[in-house]
Amino acid sequence: MRDLATAVVFLKASLREDEAAARAVKPGKNEGVAGLQARVLADVEAKRRLVAWVEANPGTRWKANAEAEDLPFWQKAIVDVIADVPEYFRSPVIYRLLTAYEDHPDFQPEWKLINDEPEGEPADHEKRQ
Repeated sequence: MRDLATAVVFLKASLREDEAAARAVKPGKNEGVAGLQARVLADVEAKRRLVAWVEANPGTRWKANAEAEDLPFWQKAIVDVIADVPEYFRSPVIYRLLTAYEDHPDFQPEWKLINDEPEGEPADHEKRQ
């Protein structure tokens, strides 16, 4: 099962690493390097805005409040049903952004996109050599 909170923490940490690496580059007189650095920093900022959009989901706060208030099971279930609808529609954004980090040692296999095969094409595990 996918854990969105853990995925978001990993993604934010990866974005911090990308930003630090881009800022560490000293382009000097090479305009190409300076342009690449600017694009990486802009990409990091765009991804951070997407993560913030996913996190802005009020359902996430409702779920946290329900846990903190130790509500009865049936009330937590109702909160989960209401809260999960927006998360369900927003969370794929996080998993799409995570695909850039599949080779990272801390990347978790359950974050990998599995329903991303073109229609009519065999899945990787079905391809014959």
